[in-house]
Amino acid sequence: MDLFSYREGLLHAEDVPVDALARDYGTPLYVYSKGTLDRHCEAFEAALSGIPHLICYAVKANGNLAVLNLMARHGCGFDVVSEGELRRVIAAGGDPSRVVFSGVGKRREELAFALRQGIRCLNAESLPELAAISEVAADLGVVAPVAIRVNPDVDARTHPSISTGLRSNKFGIPIEEALGAYREAARDPHLSVQGIDCHIGSQMVSGAPILEALDRLLILLDGMQRDGIGVGHLDLGGGLGVIYGDEEPPSPQDFYSGIIERLRGRGLSLYIEPGRAMVANAGILLTRVVFKKQNGERRFLVVDAGMNDLVRPALYNSWMDIITARKGTGEGETCDVVGPVCESDDFLGRDRRLDAGEGDLLAVRGAGAYGSSMSSNYNARPLACEVMVDGSRVHVVRARQEFADMWKGESLLPGQSDAR
Repeated sequence: MDLFSYREGLLHAEDVPVDALARDYGTPLYVYSKGTLDRHCEAFEAALSGIPHLICYAVKANGNLAVLNLMARHGCGFDVVSEGELRRVIAAGGDPSRVVFSGVGKRREELAFALRQGIRCLNAESLPELAAISEVAADLGVVAPVAIRVNPDVDARTHPSISTGLRSNKFGIPIEEALGAYREAARDPHLSVQGIDCHIGSQMVSGAPILEALDRLLILLDGMQRDGIGVGHLDLGGGLGVIYGDEEPPSPQDFYSGIIERLRGRGLSLYIEPGRAMVANAGILLTRVVFKKQNGERRFLVVDAGMNDLVRPALYNSWMDIITARKGTGEGETCDVVGPVCESDDFLGRDRRLDAGEGDLLAVRGAGAYGSSMSSNYNARPLACEVMVDGSRVHVVRARQEFADMWKGESLLPGQSDAR
């Protein structure tokens, strides 16, 4: 059941009409559905029930503390890529011992912080990083739990900007070099080899690429076992796609069934790192039409949300569904939905047929992932308010940023206060 739906011609978030949300909290406004997040957590848990597992929610998709806290309540672990994300998890009540730390450029300070917190596993992406982890662990007098991120050179058949498992990508160690890297890690007294890590891409609408990658990893695993290098888990990352338009991704059950079958009897725990699939369709971005204008033959709806609020369309040319808050009575006109930011690529959607005009409210669907987490203050625009709807209750989970907060920490040069 879609918890963002029309009732009597008006879009609702669970039991709350979105025009009431816009009236009470202003626009642009991120709206999350707790019921949808609950349902997605339960679906992933059910899909992996046949194998020991750990669901590590990818914090980069949406790091709001309320979202992270909800994931922790459902028993999720977390996948982080920075010290800041790990600190967010801790602030939200997450358990560091259920956190894996990914990312190609971890600084030594970040590694030290993670080890002091008792992190579950560091996913090393290069031999220099393994050496750095060893040095930091030695300085702290601990043994660092590690997995090596293996690049299997598998095409995830997704957008080039979100493909991560090809030889040309910056991520991981090439699979033909991985056994040598594991041998080196296994000999290091400051490292404890825990698992194999792999992530090939995002927004996958087929399970075939991940099975191809898994088959290559299992060959590596067999070689490691012959060398006496045992591991306790296999981390296959995230990547399951969501519906933005006409995509037809598999359900979590279907996506992971083949993986579970291949791992049966191997005594491994399966770690996964879903992000987008957990939160994308649990959120919308509400925005109001400021002006309706026409340049020659081109029509525009100029709205109060811009690329600083939602950068995916401008950054990836991503298609995101845009609907009116009130069901129109006519067919509408084909127009571009554009924002107020001073960039030609500041758009939310192109060539959309919408029955809307000045003052009307629009909703961008699928905005729960990589929306607020990628937002910025470009053009000195405050970060949007975020609310979580739970039935008929509304919780402000991030207040709208005040103007003065944007330059907090900045300072003027000393000298004349009236300097030009």
